[in-house]
Amino acid sequence: MSRSQEFEVRRATTADAAVVGRLLYDFNTEFDSPTPSAEEFASRFEWLLTRDDVLVVLAFDHEDAVGFAYLTLRPTPYGDGPLAQLEELYVRPALRDNGIGTKILTAALTDVTGRGAIEMHINVDEIDTDTRRFYERHGFVNIQPGTDYRMLCYLREL
Repeated sequence: MSRSQEFEVRRATTADAAVVGRLLYDFNTEFDSPTPSAEEFASRFEWLLTRDDVLVVLAFDHEDAVGFAYLTLRPTPYGDGPLAQLEELYVRPALRDNGIGTKILTAALTDVTGRGAIEMHINVDEIDTDTRRFYERHGFVNIQPGTDYRMLCYLREL
């Protein structure tokens, strides 16, 4: 049995808000990103996890949360279903390369496909080659099919 088969992956509920908040905080601090506190995240996830357009998938090693994915869904006039946006996917550093991220991503894709999503978007930093390779291995592209140029994401803080 591979290490990844020992992990449970399930959809988060409002009862998991503190766990999700802690994981997101740990993710941000690992990469020295400015971040609200774990408690602030938990408070926000208490509300977010009640929404039909939000999905959080958690991975557990027995009782310990070891990773998560946070996704949002939004309507689009380009199809009958929503677009899914993978906002965050995180696995605790010591447990990476054990298939946990794949299990989380697979569960997220299964869930949003079941909701009729027509496409999943993911923003990845260009220099983050390991993460880019992970998503490319799972069928994601940064070149629109039929073109030879990369797609870019622009943002502006408001």
